Amino acid sequence: MSALLEVSGIGIAFGGVRAVDDVTFSARAGEIFSIIGPNGAGKTTLFNLISGVYRADRGSVKLAGAEVGGMAPEQLAARGLSRSFQNLQIFFRMSAVENVMLGRHIHEDKSAWRHLLGLPSTARQNRDTRARAMALLERVGLAALADRQAGSLSYGMLKRLEIARALAAEPRILLLDEPAAGCNPTETAEIDRLIVEIAKSGIGIVLVEHDMKLVMSISDRVLVLTYGRVLMEGVPGDVARDPRVIEAYLGAGLPGSEGSHA
Repeated sequence: MSALLEVSGIGIAFGGVRAVDDVTFSARAGEIFSIIGPNGAGKTTLFNLISGVYRADRGSVKLAGAEVGGMAPEQLAARGLSRSFQNLQIFFRMSAVENVMLGRHIHEDKSAWRHLLGLPSTARQNRDTRARAMALLERVGLAALADRQAGSLSYGMLKRLEIARALAAEPRILLLDEPAAGCNPTETAEIDRLIVEIAKSGIGIVLVEHDMKLVMSISDRVLVLTYGRVLMEGVPGDVARDPRVIEAYLGAGLPGSEGSHA
């Protein structure tokens, strides 16, 4: 199967320090491709480059064969690349369903005069957007809380809500930045199940996550970054046993590696 997302030789420097340096990888539709590495390895910076938050100094990003490097996040979303953030980007005073509805704005007719005139087509669009948002809340297990203010939801629920909002953009590739960070084991298991289900639907997942047990249990392939560069790429078992990876994590042990305490 051909790659849906292709990142080639991408890099960026801040104050002369290369935060990401010559990183190359590809991800396919329906695949869970995880990016791991010690703190400060450049994982979130890499996500920011791919998703248009930062502009790369060099390198290429292609989506479905078309060059998209340098495009703004909203342009990338319209082309099928969506993401969640390490720090929640939720509107806490809005309801859960309203948060997800916002994620569909790129697919809506946003003509101001249509809304001012209150045309029937606008009402139909709003009903359709809410129905699609409700379906996504059902998908992430939050449909019963659709009209609850987002700020009243638990942290694990908010993590799933952000994934639902990212899915509302109808992505072909979904970047998930530490979706299980701060979650308890039960919440992590729910997010684990959700990520697998999303990938099975045909959406490509690129995942940054510190929970190595989660990464090694659900990933198809794993890329290891250290000091902004690729240390290795491979299937989870090979990555977990590689001495270079174990050393990069200061011997803390990875699930599946010798001496692991997971």
